[in-house]
Formats: sequence, structure tokens, C-alpha cells
Amino acid sequence: MDGSVGPMRVLVTGGSGLVGRAIERVVKEGGGREGEKWIFLSSKEANLVSAQETRAAFEKHRPTHVIHLAAMVGGLYRNMRQNLDFWRNNVHINDNVLNMSHEFGVVKVVSCLSTCVFPDKTTYPIDETMMHNGAPHDSNYGYAYAKRMIDVHNRALFQQYGRKYTAVIPTNMFGAHDNYNIEDGHVMPGLIHKTYLAKKEGKPLQVWGSGRALRQFIYSLDLARLFLWVLREYDEVEPIILSVGEEDELTVKDAVDAVVEAFGFEGEVISIRDAAFKQCFFNSSTNFSFFPAVKETCDWFAANYDTARK
Repeated sequence: MDGSVGPMRVLVTGGSGLVGRAIERVVKEGGGREGEKWIFLSSKEANLVSAQETRAAFEKHRPTHVIHLAAMVGGLYRNMRQNLDFWRNNVHINDNVLNMSHEFGVVKVVSCLSTCVFPDKTTYPIDETMMHNGAPHDSNYGYAYAKRMIDVHNRALFQQYGRKYTAVIPTNMFGAHDNYNIEDGHVMPGLIHKTYLAKKEGKPLQVWGSGRALRQFIYSLDLARLFLWVLREYDEVEPIILSVGEEDELTVKDAVDAVVEAFGFEGEVISIRDAAFKQCFFNSSTNFSFFPAVKETCDWFAANYDTARK
């Protein structure tokens, strides 16, 4: 990176969420470098939907680098109910963060996208060049288009001002400090919460689908290390997919089995209906150890159940 700015002052938006907390842990455990300052900004400190509050945060912290994780997020059903809210709030957040980054002379921004940015009707394997090749799935088009616009904004900043701002596209993330809401959370945290309750209440565990569908999961700490690599080493505007290799793809049943084993759940597991979700294959990879990561996440959730987001 440009050494003229001196030691990095890294502002992490969404700093209290799944990936933000993971980055904070990695930095504290040796991933940071001498002289660097890391600021983990939460929504309690600044509402980034507000241009005024976003400007105030940048004026206070004066970052040289930004990792942009903040977003209005939710699971499938919440997206289906609130597409307009997901579109408007995320467009405001992203525009405010990227605009202030440019105005305050931030050297580099790494934003976090989602696999939902890819077209609903596409060919596989998917790569980064295919993001804008068609409409996203109808269920979460508001969120998906808002995330796509980060890439548009980054490219326009580079074309007009030479800014090297980029984005990453991770696959299914999981880890400590996730949103474990069963109705509005994602696959793994929802499964963890349901299994915890099934064991606690002595009831069967109900899961969707046959279990044969393939998924790609990435542990939040592995993802955090990759974020640091992108921030320091990746020098392109084009977004980059962060995922496990094809050899590490797992069935949904593998995920269920891992969570069941981690909690020591001995009750019945019932498949209640087929889930119609498309499998996506990606082209990037990282080192990955799924089962120990699931065990660590389940242990964290059980130990922090009263305060975990749910």
C-alpha cells in the first residue's frame, strides 16, 4: 500500500457483527502490525444511513483505510417482506461510506458483498465477471441490487478519480457473534439455535429439505484473515470471491450432523419439507477446517446464549 500515509488507521464499519468481531480477534491475536490503529464502529456509535452521522464518524476517526461491513441484513423471509427497506437503507449506507471515504482521502476501501448479487439464472461455475449478467433472485432483489451498486460505485470512483476501492464476495459465513434468529437469520446460525433449543427442550430437531443440497461455508476467522490479505495485498478494483474450494463443499446434512455432534444432541432429526435453493459453485479457495469451527461456534453460542443476537 501507499507508504506516504504512514501507519494504517483502519475503520471497520459493522464492527460489532460476525465478521467485524472476527477481524478484531485476528488483529488482537497477531494479525495487526506495529503502529496500526483499528477502530471497530458499531451502529450504536453511528447510524450510517445518515449522511450527517457518517461524516461525523469520519471526522472523528480520520481513517486511511476502511473495511466496510455495515449493512441492513436478514434471512430469506425478512428480505421477502422488506425488499424496499433493504434497498433504500443499504444504498444510503454504502453511498455514505464510499462518498466519505473518497472525500476524506481514504487510500483503500474493502467492502463486503454477498453471493446473492449473482444472477438468478446463470451458468456454473460462477466467477466475479458474472455479477451483472442478469437479475438476482426475486426473493431478495432489494438487498442484492444495493450490494451490486457498491461495485458500480467502486468502478466509477476508479474511472473518475483513480480510487482503488474494491469488494469481496464471501460464501456462507458462520461463527461467533452471528445473528442466530431462527426466522430471520442465515442457514448455519439458524440451525445452531434450533439444535440448541431442541436439546434444551427435549424435542425433535426439525430441518428443511432432504439434506442433499451442497453448500459452501466459510468460518468467520478464516474470512477475517482473508479480509486482511485483501486490504494489504489485493490491488484491483474488481471484486474477488472468497470461498472454500470445491473439495470442501458440504451437503446440508453434513452441516446438520456437525451441529448435532457439537451439541451432543441425541434426539430425532426430522426433515419437514424440501427447500428449493440453488447450489452455487465458486472459483476461489482458502484453508478450511469445518467441524472444529462448528464446534467452537456452538460452544460460543451455548456460553453466550443470554446475550447472543437472536
